[in-house]
Amino acid sequence: MVNGKRVGVLLSGCGFLDGAEIQEATCTLLSLDRRGAALIAMAPDQPQHHVVDHAAQQPQAGAARNVLQESARIVRGRITPLAQVKAEELDALILPGGFGVAKNLCSYAFDGAAMKVAPEVERLIRAVHSAGKPLGFICIAPVIAARLYGGEKVRVTVGLDPETAGHIRGWGAEHVDCPVDQIVVDQRLKMVSTPAYMLGPWIAPVAAGIDRLVGAVLEMA
Repeated sequence: MVNGKRVGVLLSGCGFLDGAEIQEATCTLLSLDRRGAALIAMAPDQPQHHVVDHAAQQPQAGAARNVLQESARIVRGRITPLAQVKAEELDALILPGGFGVAKNLCSYAFDGAAMKVAPEVERLIRAVHSAGKPLGFICIAPVIAARLYGGEKVRVTVGLDPETAGHIRGWGAEHVDCPVDQIVVDQRLKMVSTPAYMLGPWIAPVAAGIDRLVGAVLEMA
């Protein structure tokens, strides 16, 4: 299938505890490639909040990594610094999840309902949206959509998590409960979300939901 749409994928590192969720990112890339979309992978050129040993699932004292360099691992080095990406270069933008979203792209992991979105992340998302182009938010990434567009009552899902859903509603957004292999589409605002590893339990149902999200985003692009 030849699609030709230029789709940005915003990564937040490499590894679900301190960066992008690798399976979610890979499923996103595969779904885009199978549909013939042109990939523009990007990440902030900044230090990670911290580094987590994924075997022990504990932070590594004194360790430091760069979000851009770590994200490059997922896309075989084909990565662009987020600050260099402009909305006019994209037909759509998708954010895979992972704790890196909540630690490196925004402050949700630390501030909860008082979270702030990183300025460069907000810049690109708002520019893409203002240009009438669709956005996809996977796993925990819908909190960014809800924080930025709660005032416009955006419809999103993080699955069935009551605490996060409560924060989303508190920002004025609408949270929709959703199974892992399905999506929530806000046609009015051109935003699509899916729970992925907010529900899990493993890669096949997560991949099904992500594939649906990619298909819906490309249909609106």
